[in-house]
Amino acid sequence: MCIRDRYQRRVHGDCIRQNSFEVRKMVEPKIGMKITPDDILKLDKPTKNFLCRLADNVFNIQFLSFRIRDMETNTVLFEVRREKGDIVPTTEEDDDVRRVRYHFGPDFFRLKTVGTTLEFCVGDRPVKKFRMIERHYFREKLLRSYDFEFPFCIPNSTNTWESIYDIPPIDEETMQDMINYPWETKSDSFYFVDGKLIMHNKAEYSYAEVVEEDDNN
Repeated sequence: MCIRDRYQRRVHGDCIRQNSFEVRKMVEPKIGMKITPDDILKLDKPTKNFLCRLADNVFNIQFLSFRIRDMETNTVLFEVRREKGDIVPTTEEDDDVRRVRYHFGPDFFRLKTVGTTLEFCVGDRPVKKFRMIERHYFREKLLRSYDFEFPFCIPNSTNTWESIYDIPPIDEETMQDMINYPWETKSDSFYFVDGKLIMHNKAEYSYAEVVEEDDNN
């Protein structure tokens, strides 16, 4: 029997001003250390390495589909789906499965609210306090931080997690730099279950003009 759950959360992006008084420098945690959500919230730049192993996902959480859309027009900006039961690599040589690139184009900065829909399934263990902390950076400067929590997933269930991001304003100079320097905007997404880090994914973003391919070439 397939059990499905649905959860919605509205999240406001926090604009982080970057100066020596407001951001505390810290040494990047490493695999094998006890890493807490508070440790992640202190990070002031993207991590150089992944902070957990693929095998740490002992709850067998698999992402089945992910969609990003403009909430005002319902325009889909990105969508990917895979079939349930696809083999998930568990060796450290397969870290590429934890990296993704998004090419949104400069019009993205006109959006005020973005919604995401994540469909995922869990294995035969209950999942308590499934928390995601997502940190966004440009050139090692923290732009915004998002924090969501899915309260509970019953074993062997398929769940839908909907989140709404209120996009904070970005100053004109930073916005232009983000357009001019594609893929230098990055994010780290950390997933905790009951306070323990089990997954870590990385993303890179381009806001440069999207060039349409000519089918005749």
